[in-house]
Amino acid sequence: MTNPFDDEDGEFLVLVNHEGQYSLWPRHLDVPAGWTVTGPSGNRKLCLDWIDQNWTDMRPLSLVRDMEEQARLRAAERK
Repeated sequence: MTNPFDDEDGEFLVLVNHEGQYSLWPRHLDVPAGWTVTGPSGNRKLCLDWIDQNWTDMRPLSLVRDMEEQARLRAAERK
């Protein structure tokens, strides 16, 4: 049995979760709970290229929000 994620000739989807993290997903598999189809569907390279171009901040959204809130609180303390 081959790994469906490594199939260069396979059809894939791009998924995103609530944390803004992306995943390559074989089209023939059910989309897992907590993930949404986004971006292109097509061959492996097309989907991976799209992920590389669009997922520029690897931090989970909850961490980004927390860091922004901490910065806001520090700025308010300085006033």
